[in-house]
Amino acid sequence: MQTYLVGGAVRDKLLGLAVKDRDWVVVGATPDDMRAKGFKQVGADFPVFLHPKTGEEYALARTERKQGRGYHGFTVYSAPDVTLEEDLKRRDLTINAMAETEDGRLVDPFHGYADLDQKRLRHVSEAFAEDPLRILRTARFAARLQPMGFTVCQQTMSLMRTMVSLGELADLVPERVWQEVQRSLHERAPGVFFDVLRELGALDILIPELAREQTFRAGLQALHCMHRMNGTTAQRFASLLSAVPEPTAVHRTKAMKSPNDCRDMTHLVCLFMHRLAIHETRTVTPEDIMELLDKADLWRRPERFEQLLDTLACTTGAELAELIGQLRLAAQSAQDVSPQDLLKQGFHGKELGEAIRNERLARITQVLTP
Repeated sequence: MQTYLVGGAVRDKLLGLAVKDRDWVVVGATPDDMRAKGFKQVGADFPVFLHPKTGEEYALARTERKQGRGYHGFTVYSAPDVTLEEDLKRRDLTINAMAETEDGRLVDPFHGYADLDQKRLRHVSEAFAEDPLRILRTARFAARLQPMGFTVCQQTMSLMRTMVSLGELADLVPERVWQEVQRSLHERAPGVFFDVLRELGALDILIPELAREQTFRAGLQALHCMHRMNGTTAQRFASLLSAVPEPTAVHRTKAMKSPNDCRDMTHLVCLFMHRLAIHETRTVTPEDIMELLDKADLWRRPERFEQLLDTLACTTGAELAELIGQLRLAAQSAQDVSPQDLLKQGFHGKELGEAIRNERLARITQVLTP
């Protein structure tokens, strides 16, 4: 029974990056052996165990064979006779197919260390083509490592293009796609993820709303801005889709099974982009501002409104900066209206609602008056 540190922990250690999670492979053991040592089994599809003290994941060495379509179309074989090299061979990229022995010796049967040195992302074997999710994973690693000079090698790009042309992406479920998109939005160079997918023809399938060059470039520019501002996932995804018409953008968020906060922010950003573009050509009125504040549900969701304005600062041009500033000031002033003060003045029921609205409108008017 031999234990090896594998995958990302080995890669990041060699790159001089902080190691966040450590995964282990155990060769020469059975599930009974692991349970006898106090490990807790958690894997449903293949034997994965949690260390009784550290909680780190230990997987028995395994091989995989493609037997059908889709994420679950694999037959997994795990037994004491599976070697470390056989386990590493099923992995996606060579830089993720290295291992380290318990005494610190590097095991590198597929030359991942040389690829780290050459700063290239290269697939381990032709088995890469059996899992279309690896296209997204490779694009995500490109987004993570591009600032360090890494690129995807041409052989891997060619293989992924073939996978796309054969319709392999159709087997991906929305939840898996969204998981990779969400992670990529927070990588060091998130735009690279979408650049790689676009070069492969995959973006036309996964997010066809970004097919037009102008729409794509506007979305990437807004995403880069939001990345510099350390925006939330919802802000980043809404920025990416900001140049897409609101109904179409919201449809995409639903099709990708994105969380509700991403759907809501995308809806608001795209809606405001359209409304602000209209107001760019004519003078904005207090009633216009009030309508926008109502649309954004400022009164119940002030924190989200602040996030919306920060996102719009990235998605709009300098010509709308003054209008966004007016929105911010108007919102701050209108929020100061106190229903309790109006209750003391004798307003109740429907009259109270009208009084609150009139007072908010008066304060917005005051803000807009030179």
